[in-house]
Amino acid sequence: MYPARSPLLGARALALSATAVVARRLGLERLRERANRPLMELAEMQPVTAAWWRERRTRPGALHYLALGDSTAQGIGASVPGRSYVGQLADRIEARLGEPIEVTNLGVSGAPSALCARDQLPRAAKALAKRPADLVTLAIGANDIADWEPRAFHRNLAAILDALPAHAIVAELPCFHLPWNDRKVREANAIVHTLAAARGLAVVPLYAATRRRGLRGILTEFAADAFHPNDRGYEVWADAFWPLVRARLDEIRAPERNRRARGDDGSRASAALPPRI
Repeated sequence: MYPARSPLLGARALALSATAVVARRLGLERLRERANRPLMELAEMQPVTAAWWRERRTRPGALHYLALGDSTAQGIGASVPGRSYVGQLADRIEARLGEPIEVTNLGVSGAPSALCARDQLPRAAKALAKRPADLVTLAIGANDIADWEPRAFHRNLAAILDALPAHAIVAELPCFHLPWNDRKVREANAIVHTLAAARGLAVVPLYAATRRRGLRGILTEFAADAFHPNDRGYEVWADAFWPLVRARLDEIRAPERNRRARGDDGSRASAALPPRI
């Protein structure tokens, strides 16, 4: 388990975030810039994070994991990109398999559903043409909430889900812990469930997983911008994804386990071999 952040640092991050909002409304530009400094520092990490995932994509592995999403897939707010929920899931998969995996992380910082559909789907098609994905995860929509348009989100998400394989795993939007956004998030998650159910796709209960963290989570599981998760916050995300990811791994390995149980000649092996998953 990754360590939680100091509640005092979390309180400071919340205070700076609130100050930035008030300063923007009052037109106090210099104060807004100072209060937004943590956000700007994280934004400056985006090219580094993207480069890290491009390099990670070059490493071969026994299983191909394709991730689509936004800055949370990239790991903005984490101490290193590999501690995003995608990175933590990849680590868990490798530990379970006992061998490395290939990871194609197409997440783009700041991407709403429209840009995911426009930019990430063509890149995903190219990646899948080279090698089909054994595991696909999608977490998108958090950046739609600021300018919330339910019909547009429905249209964009439908296009994304139609392009994904039947085994894809789709996440709810997380809880923002902001009452004025909660109605929008719940509406978005209703759309996620409706569209996923129509296509037989599994849905990660991310909203409940993040909401139950409460005040302690707000103070200790977010980065300095009081928006992106930190290492521990991303671990909460990975924990929410993990049961469905583990079920997908079991599904992938079931034919191999059956073959090993029968023996090379098709007859049942004299002793059960330990499963790889």
